[in-house]
Amino acid sequence: MKTYQDHYFKKAQKDNYPARSVYKLMEIDKRFHIFSPGQKVLDLGAAPGSWTLFSAKKVGPKGYVLGVDIQTTITKFPENVTYLQTDVFEDSSVLLDAMAEHLPYDLIISDMAPKTTGVRFADQLHSLELCERARDLVPRRLKKGGHFVVKIFDSSDVRGYTDSLRKMFSRVKNFKPKSSREESMELFIVALGFRGIEE
Repeated sequence: MKTYQDHYFKKAQKDNYPARSVYKLMEIDKRFHIFSPGQKVLDLGAAPGSWTLFSAKKVGPKGYVLGVDIQTTITKFPENVTYLQTDVFEDSSVLLDAMAEHLPYDLIISDMAPKTTGVRFADQLHSLELCERARDLVPRRLKKGGHFVVKIFDSSDVRGYTDSLRKMFSRVKNFKPKSSREESMELFIVALGFRGIEE
């Protein structure tokens, strides 16, 4: 297992990404084609910045990425990125001002995860809560036709969560990247084609 971890860790260093998680997003994009030039992207749980950097590269100089995390980062970002250390679920004036010019977003991505306790059920529950809060941002932040990608810890609650997304999106798929560690509980839900909220 160590060799497996070292491969992606060393690859990230070689490719100038701060974390190996970038390869998960690359796999998601290769499979589902979520990025296109000129997009506006909202990156939730952005630290240390690998997903933000890759997103900025994919959307190009005419696109824009807003990365938000409660943690800071030392990563240097290109000009088409704004990084905010704040709680994305709190509508602070700083966050609202940063969002105002670019709403609604073409793509919302979330690599957020709770601080794990080692208690599987508790960690799964906290992950679900984060995913539900991220989903609840969608109607106010995502444009019609836009996409939503969210990491969740696998559990019996995942089906109910994906069902809630199917009411909002044209297509919803579960995806486990090869670059995820085999022992990891994580999987990614890819929701494509935001239709809006059904009354």
